[in-house]
Formats: sequence, structure tokens, C-alpha cells
Amino acid sequence: MPNVFKIIDQAGFDAIAAEGKFRGAAIDFRDGFIHLSTAAQAKETARLHFAGKTDLVIFAVDATALDDRLKWEASRGGQLFPHVYGTIAPSEILWSKPLPWNGEAHEFPAEVFA
Repeated sequence: MPNVFKIIDQAGFDAIAAEGKFRGAAIDFRDGFIHLSTAAQAKETARLHFAGKTDLVIFAVDATALDDRLKWEASRGGQLFPHVYGTIAPSEILWSKPLPWNGEAHEFPAEVFA
């Protein structure tokens, strides 16, 4: 199964180590699950929800590590999006990278599409 991705601000990412788990961002708390994206969905997610925002991080999680916490549910345009019901442990995060804004779009690290 492929990696799935979360875009979050740096402060939220830094809090993962302090809390010992990732419980989500404000939108996740509101909706009752952690919103993730596939590699094919990540750029549109950034465009729709994070345009113009700086100080962002993208991190990857191996979808298989999320076991039964991961649900694929229809969302934007009927696409199936990965949603986590529960938390993500720091040990489940494969890597994290800055997601810089270039004035027009976010510049994604090559690892997202590898």
C-alpha cells in the first residue's frame, strides 16, 4: 500500500514530539478524523486548503502501518481519501519535509511522488 500524507503547520508538527502522538489539526478535530491525502491528491489539497500559507510541513505515513484506523472514504468529487480514526504515533511517520510557498503554489518534495 502506498504512503499517505498530511500537511500541517510547523507548530502543529513540532507538537507531535511533545505530545507523543498526532491527534490532528483543527479541521480534523471538527470532522472527527485525521484528513490525509494520497500523492495524487496532495497538490490539490494544498491549493484548496493552504494557498498562500507558509511555515508548512508535509509528512508521510506508510498506509499499512495505520491498520484498521485507516478508512478510505469518498470526499472531494467522489474521490476516496484516506482518513485516520485515532492517532498517529511519531514512530509511524516515515519522513517530514518543509512545504515552501513560492508565491503561486507550494513546492512539493520529490519524495511525495517517488
